[in-house]
Amino acid sequence: MSLPVAILAGGMATRLRPLTERIPKSLIPVAGRPFVAHQVELLRKNGLGELVFCLGHLGPLIEKYLGDGTQFHVKIRYSYDGPDLLGTGGALRKALPLLGPRFFVLYGDSYLDINYGQVERAFEKNKKLGLMSVMRNEGKWDRSNVVLKEGRILKYDKRERSPEMQYIDYGLGAFQAEAIRGYPQPRKLDLESIYQDLLKRNELAAFEIRERFFEIGSEAGLAQLEEYLRTKSRPAGR
Repeated sequence: MSLPVAILAGGMATRLRPLTERIPKSLIPVAGRPFVAHQVELLRKNGLGELVFCLGHLGPLIEKYLGDGTQFHVKIRYSYDGPDLLGTGGALRKALPLLGPRFFVLYGDSYLDINYGQVERAFEKNKKLGLMSVMRNEGKWDRSNVVLKEGRILKYDKRERSPEMQYIDYGLGAFQAEAIRGYPQPRKLDLESIYQDLLKRNELAAFEIRERFFEIGSEAGLAQLEEYLRTKSRPAGR
């Protein structure tokens, strides 16, 4: 495993207020520890030891907690939006100098307990500028937003949904820096737009994942992840 990971953690987390009025979403306690501790340790266990946090709202509190990553046995660096929020895509564009030629991207509120090596190998094999991980969702965990046929993404849209959308953006992407570098900086930009631009150019691969995702973007999501982590930590047979 060699890809660095960009973690998009600069949002305002308005859905979780008042929890997030004084602390960022990444520091909300889950199963006895700040969420970000679980997230970083999961990445480390998968061989991902170079992390770049893209920060905005209350970002210095995350940096104060994580430091340079030594306590988690990883290397952590930081990229800040600045006075104006840049959006998920704009934050990624600004962080490019820290990421190198190829990298993973995931959201700061996602806990994705999967085999990252399989995703990386698929990305290297496809040789496209970007890869989106997807899961057959059928509206179960959130509103589906992807049309996938025979392993190819035909449509991706979070705003205009249609009945043929049975899959969902799982929350883990992989990119070549070339896919992001062409966008002007600074500029507010959504990651969704980058994916859609790559799709139009036939430069977006897909990787299907069957394990469910966890996220802390809502109180329900927090409760589900709490139960999952506590179940994982119980000794076998109990």
